Amino acid sequence: MLSLRALVVCCACALPLSHAAAQDAAPADAPAARPRVGLVLSGGGARGLAHIGVLRVLRDMRVPVDIVVGTSMGGVIGGAYAAGASVADLERMARDTSWDRVVADRQARDDLAFRRREEDQLLPSRIEFGLSRDGVSLPPAAAGNAALELALNRLLPDAMRDRPVNSLPLPFRSVASDLITGELVELDDTPLFLSVRASLAVPGVFAPVRIKQRLVVDGGLVRNLPVDMARAMGAEIVIAVNVGTPLAPEKELGSAIGVAQQMLQILTEQNVQRSIRELGPGDILLAPDLNGISFLDFGKQERAMRAGAEAARALALRLAPLALPEREYAALEALRLAAPVLADVALPLARLEVQSGGGINERALAAQSGLVEGSAVTREEVRRAGARLYGRGDLARVETEVSDAGDQRSVLIKATPSEWAGSRLRVGLELGSDFNDNNKFALKVMHVASSLNAWGAEWRTIGRIGTERSIETQWWQPLGAGSPWYIAPSLRYSSAVGDKFMDGLRNYRYAYDLNSATLALGRGLGSYGDVQIGIRRNQGRARQVIPEMTAGMQTGLATDRYIAYRIDTLDSLAFPTRGFMLDATWASSVDSGAERGPAERRTAVTALSAFHTENWAGHVYAEWARGQSGAAPLQLGGFLRLSGVQENSIEGRSVLLSRLVMARRIGAVPSTLGGAIRAGFSLEAGGAFDQSEPWQRGRFTQSVSAFLSVDTRFGPFYAGAGASKRGTGTFYLFLGPIW
Repeated sequence: MLSLRALVVCCACALPLSHAAAQDAAPADAPAARPRVGLVLSGGGARGLAHIGVLRVLRDMRVPVDIVVGTSMGGVIGGAYAAGASVADLERMARDTSWDRVVADRQARDDLAFRRREEDQLLPSRIEFGLSRDGVSLPPAAAGNAALELALNRLLPDAMRDRPVNSLPLPFRSVASDLITGELVELDDTPLFLSVRASLAVPGVFAPVRIKQRLVVDGGLVRNLPVDMARAMGAEIVIAVNVGTPLAPEKELGSAIGVAQQMLQILTEQNVQRSIRELGPGDILLAPDLNGISFLDFGKQERAMRAGAEAARALALRLAPLALPEREYAALEALRLAAPVLADVALPLARLEVQSGGGINERALAAQSGLVEGSAVTREEVRRAGARLYGRGDLARVETEVSDAGDQRSVLIKATPSEWAGSRLRVGLELGSDFNDNNKFALKVMHVASSLNAWGAEWRTIGRIGTERSIETQWWQPLGAGSPWYIAPSLRYSSAVGDKFMDGLRNYRYAYDLNSATLALGRGLGSYGDVQIGIRRNQGRARQVIPEMTAGMQTGLATDRYIAYRIDTLDSLAFPTRGFMLDATWASSVDSGAERGPAERRTAVTALSAFHTENWAGHVYAEWARGQSGAAPLQLGGFLRLSGVQENSIEGRSVLLSRLVMARRIGAVPSTLGGAIRAGFSLEAGGAFDQSEPWQRGRFTQSVSAFLSVDTRFGPFYAGAGASKRGTGTFYLFLGPIW
């Protein structure tokens, strides 16, 4: 015998009436119709997760919902609920979504293309601008689109994502604001995914969305609690849930940012109060106690959901008259709930089409998606392929459409180029001091112009002024649309000073400048690495400045041939918690001077593997370098490279270093400024030696350090202290790369 729910679902499939239509079709001699209940869910960012707790209590009390209207996060929760998501689905979304990625200022680093990860090593700052003939422009949002849209895709029932909101199981509306005119935009016949995405486009956090030729953002500024819209849709009783952020007290208004936020909150609070005055005596207003939970406190999702549930239970006496008998409520829920998710079966990909509006080569996008016609793919693999394209860094939106015909699958990818990211300028500041003789600073800028020809060429230029002066420019040319093979000619000039140590003591200081020209042939290894072979022509000049010598500049010419193999899957350069990094280089250098000698071969290998537990994270690191006859290409000394020892004061024909670093997360700065704050320590051991000499344990040094690290938008910040077994020790301060 079929269960009641199965019977109702079968009937619903045979006669596809909406929830409201089913009520309208009731026979004339039926008992008096119950009042239509409209649920209005306000915006509030992370505070909006309280709506899930409210829905849980409404379910447990069997209170029906006939109409749903929402703004911002209320639109997301309400849209998913109206489309058939269960309360358990919503709770799972709140707990399992990586909210740090969703509100991050860009896509997760381990999802970026390798070229973008390489930029992080060259300049780890996240301060970027767009350059065009019209001048300098800021990015349209602080957060990227990829993680947000993946989270929404997982939340919304499969068959409902592209369905217009006016044909969902429950009537649903969300609210947005026209960014140009400031007018309220009622998203009444847009696809569900676009509707909730537009309603959640918080200005300055997520990018605006274009719908019907209108650029729209979060609707909170014009209608954060749209009671009037629910009433216009036929709601006779309104259950309104207000989770908006209250106005800040005077003590929190000491900064320009605080004042600006308060102005926005005033505008939002004014329209909320107008909506509350529209509530009648039979309506119900819920205001969960969310003190201590801010707009972006997504890590407090359990507390927010609990607060929503408590607020609903506190008004149980007013909600109880709306409750339905168990069988009647179960029948309505069966009409609302989405059909059970079918197994995501892999089908042969018969057709792959990419549309980009001509701004980016569509064959390159198809190749970079990883989808291959003829291979079997699931719907989830198609979604991941679309998200993978965000890793290029120059796309504003990626939409994927899947259609099946029999046992064949067709995929359409719509990629919208970013208007600002095709010509990007990144600015960074680097500082370093051991509060002794080693003090460094640098102002760095990096410009990247992408998609310069049909094969996707890039032109990258990096300039640096400060303790070291340098400029480098590289043309990166794939050998075909989407080809992993490339050539990369580059030119570089640098000028700095360097010290020469002997037995740990500084003996000389040199001033030098170096010109080099490089031609590399490489092959990308997916998004995680590459391999290169190349030739580099170097011309250098150096003179001794301490003690100063009367002799002029010494010049030299050399030609290097090298092979490099690189892997980088780290999630962060500020403090990695997962992933792996490997850099292995072999080079042969021939002096081109009058006294040409034999080729000098050098090898260097560095490897880092990161790990984490719930509160702790760290990495293990190893480094080995060797020069055939001269010094190895790497030196030791400095923070995390034998802390407490003079920077670059240990060198030899071979050097070896290992370390263990661990740190506990103790807090975080606001996401608009950076990320995690950690306190930790390191254990280090290493030294220099010559394989031709007898083993001497005393050549190796043990060191320890303790530090505080902060992930900032300018790059990693470290403050620490280190000491070595030699009895030396010092303090350190860094802003910028330290690995």
